[in-house]
Amino acid sequence: MKFRQIVFVLLCALLRIVPLFAQDSLVVKGKLNDTLMLSNATVTARSQEQQLREGAYAVGAVNIRIQAATLQTLTQAIDRSSGIRIREEGGVGSDFDLSINGMGGNSVRYFLDGMPLDAKGSGITLSNLPVNLIERVEIYKGVIPASFGSDALGGAINIITNRQHRNYLDFSYGIGSFHTHKADFSARFTGRRTGLTIKPVISASYSKNDYLMHDVKVRNADRTAFIVTDLPRFHDDYLSLFAQLEAGVSDRSWADDFYLSASVSKVDKELQTGATQSYVIGMAERNTKALNLSARYAKKGFLTDRLDVNATVSQTWDHTQTIDTTYRRYYWDGTYIEGSYSEIRHRGKTLRNYRRPMTLVRGNFDYHLSEAHQLTLNYLLNRTGNRQDDAWDADYVPTDDALTKHIIGLSYNQVLFGGKMDNAFFVKDYINHLEVGQSEFASTSGAATAEASSTRNYLGYGVGSRFAISDPLAIKASYEHSVRLPVSREVLGNGSTIYPNLILTPEISENFNLGFFGSWDLGGGHVLSYEANGFARLVDNYIQATVSETEGMMQYVNVAAVHIKGVDGEIRYDWAGKLHLAVNASYDDCRDQREFNQDGSRSITYRNRTPNRPWTFSNAEASYTFHQVGLPDSRLRLTADYQWVHWFFVTWEAFGSASTKSRIPTQHIVNASLLYSWQGGRYNLSLECTNLLDALAYDNYMLQKPGRAFFLKFRLFL
Repeated sequence: MKFRQIVFVLLCALLRIVPLFAQDSLVVKGKLNDTLMLSNATVTARSQEQQLREGAYAVGAVNIRIQAATLQTLTQAIDRSSGIRIREEGGVGSDFDLSINGMGGNSVRYFLDGMPLDAKGSGITLSNLPVNLIERVEIYKGVIPASFGSDALGGAINIITNRQHRNYLDFSYGIGSFHTHKADFSARFTGRRTGLTIKPVISASYSKNDYLMHDVKVRNADRTAFIVTDLPRFHDDYLSLFAQLEAGVSDRSWADDFYLSASVSKVDKELQTGATQSYVIGMAERNTKALNLSARYAKKGFLTDRLDVNATVSQTWDHTQTIDTTYRRYYWDGTYIEGSYSEIRHRGKTLRNYRRPMTLVRGNFDYHLSEAHQLTLNYLLNRTGNRQDDAWDADYVPTDDALTKHIIGLSYNQVLFGGKMDNAFFVKDYINHLEVGQSEFASTSGAATAEASSTRNYLGYGVGSRFAISDPLAIKASYEHSVRLPVSREVLGNGSTIYPNLILTPEISENFNLGFFGSWDLGGGHVLSYEANGFARLVDNYIQATVSETEGMMQYVNVAAVHIKGVDGEIRYDWAGKLHLAVNASYDDCRDQREFNQDGSRSITYRNRTPNRPWTFSNAEASYTFHQVGLPDSRLRLTADYQWVHWFFVTWEAFGSASTKSRIPTQHIVNASLLYSWQGGRYNLSLECTNLLDALAYDNYMLQKPGRAFFLKFRLFL
């Protein structure tokens, strides 16, 4: 019997066993981390972030409350976490790739309070989601709990919004280099008589992204030769608008929470380059707008005291328009020559409309067998349409594709030995249905061979365990046979820089994690904590982005097998809430395991590192907080951080000679910030400098990152 089958049989058997330790394990999980010292009548409790780190899964957490007073985006806040690497393709609002323990791209899923972030519209990402809304970010590495209803393979980012039950008003405005502006407003109002709660949110971001580009080629004055010079970007304006209104009630006999919400978003993005920096774009744009309506319901003790229910229904209307109607070839000084093909696709002119309606239905049902044993059933429906038409190209035949996923998860969680051990066992059923209506670029996209309608079914399962030996030492381990279904962006393209691939197959991986963590209270307010994690991702049908150097276009393809093995670790030191020091490092070895090509010849990339992906990087951060500085009830927080990324190959290391191999150079980035707040945090003023040393740094397919930049932000919180 194969190893997978053995694990699955054992897992099913465990799920059927009536818990045997219910009489001995009477500790409620939510209370495990609270301790009471009667001798001096003080109560201590671990933070929610620390409780997550001490769970059965490999998970980290980032507190965003401090970042809410700065102009940092979520991507910047998360990028300093252990095992996380974010590669941006430019300045404010640019596309990015986030990897967790070596797995990136669409292998990582994003959630907002447990719901897919895509529900807010394809234009809303970590880079423009209002930070003021967010309390913390949970980072799951590799193994994902079944309660998410997710087919993530590399990990998940779960953004937890502020759920406090008091009224507040939060307004902020920031300005910065490269003509950057950002304003956020959020509030909560509850009527005393009706109990009706209204929560409005408004956010706006704008940037010209006109930072200096170094060593770019342009024509000389008489246009007879090329010269290398430094010039600002000239066609990279970005505008993001987001508004949401949520209304409902809490703490009713029939519902703990019942809320209806509506949100709208609009993102206008001028395109400066293709997938590589060698292609300069001067006219093409991509504009997105979306409307979302949703309802959520939560109730503990639903019908019976043992059953908790959490359900959400969401409908999104998403429309993206890509404008590619110019036959020009631009240079970095803004000049151009007339050509015979368009800027993005290098073909005919297009004004392509992509309408992608999304329907989401999610239900979580938690049944408490006892105080320490729980069964959870989860269901997620995700249907994404893809309706394409062209307002310019009269010969284009409109299409209507649809990608539908049903994910069913069942998990059993137990707490044993007075809270010293947590165990979680789960199974997942993945159902994938694809309807194909497009035929453009049939040989490239696979439309010539793809089935018009197909349904596939896949099974996943896993286990996670944590055992606390003492406060300074605890061990956790987890395993998952994971399935990752391709997302619409990979299968259907993005309408501008990504070709469709209608014959992509799901990734299947064996994910392993083994970690240690602990903390020491050294007395006098000194606390030292650490965590270390080893991991392995053995992936079949690995989905990887490839770039055509001749066109600057990207497409996702399957690679037969990729193995990723590595370690990451972090050490944190805190003293009396004043001094905070942290350092982390990550190493992952991601290599191609395809030894032979389809024709039987030996693959030259066998055992090569996966290209365009950093494999060693480190972060260090130091901050100090001064209290009662100047104004009443004030704090002054000084922070500095450093990021180092080892060089890595842009393409497969087997390609080309040693002298001509394209490398993304080693990065050394230093940032610094100052945050001053007074009157107990009502008023906040922050000053930040990113890339303090103005280092020349490149990322993702050798795209240049911004140089030194300054940002100023004022925040009012009442």
